[in-house]
Amino acid sequence: MSSYPLLNVFLTMMWFFLWVLWIYLVFWVIFDIFRSPDLSGWVKAGWLTLTVLLPFVGVLIYLIARGGKMHEHQTRTGRNDVYRPGDSAVPGDGQASEIRRLADLRDRSVITEAEFEQGKTKVLS
Repeated sequence: MSSYPLLNVFLTMMWFFLWVLWIYLVFWVIFDIFRSPDLSGWVKAGWLTLTVLLPFVGVLIYLIARGGKMHEHQTRTGRNDVYRPGDSAVPGDGQASEIRRLADLRDRSVITEAEFEQGKTKVLS
């Protein structure tokens, strides 16, 4: 016979998975701190210090203060913002679409003005 009841097995598994979820959340917040382009180096260092030294408080404060921007940071890093001349937004869409795409990349500061002009010249030639 077992001296470890089924309820204890269930509670042990629940606590283990909550612990794994907590570790995942802490790393998710740390990754978000580093991928935030709107934070300066000192602010990133402050958030990281708070998250490492006081993880529970640091993560909760970060989620309250900046949780809404976490999805934005994730989608920004998930997109492929690398411009390759000759790539078209829609295959066979034409020069206007390509120039629009270049202008959008320039406006989002993904490419410089010189890269925009070079790409536009290549598209129009």
